Amino acid sequence: MTRLSATGRSVLSYPERGATARRPLPDGYHHLHHRTRVGQGREVFEAAGAAVRTFAMHRATGATVRADGPAAPGVRVEIALGVGPLRIGVPCEVIWVPQEPDRAGFAYGTHTGHPESGEESFLVEIDGDGTVWFEVTAFSRPVAWYTRLAGPLVPVLQLAYARLLGRRLRGLAASA
Repeated sequence: MTRLSATGRSVLSYPERGATARRPLPDGYHHLHHRTRVGQGREVFEAAGAAVRTFAMHRATGATVRADGPAAPGVRVEIALGVGPLRIGVPCEVIWVPQEPDRAGFAYGTHTGHPESGEESFLVEIDGDGTVWFEVTAFSRPVAWYTRLAGPLVPVLQLAYARLLGRRLRGLAASA
């Protein structure tokens, strides 16, 4: 897997690069925001942050992950979900990674060939009282015929997956 296309340019499938780091999210997309408590304390925060940055959280859901390395801007990632012939690999690229002591995670954007177009961030934060939170923020719209056909079901599935990620991350952080 390479970091960039053969021409050396990114092949993102949307123009609003980095928009999950800003508010408001861009118009013309479905917006997703899900936040869940992971646990308490710096040790939980560090374990959760590592699980997000190394894609262990995604793998814990049963997804297959191919990546150039841990999350860093420019790293190409392919996440595959589903079973057998219904398993779909989705190409993405890490867009941004927070550089803050109390936030960890990354955002990736969709590449051409992804059934959706948009960006999704996965962040772990620790607040002043030591509570550790996991937050998923995304904007997306269907591109492939099957995601257009699925219509309103896609956002429901995206929220269900965000909730599953939170549960798996809670388990990973607790066992560290």
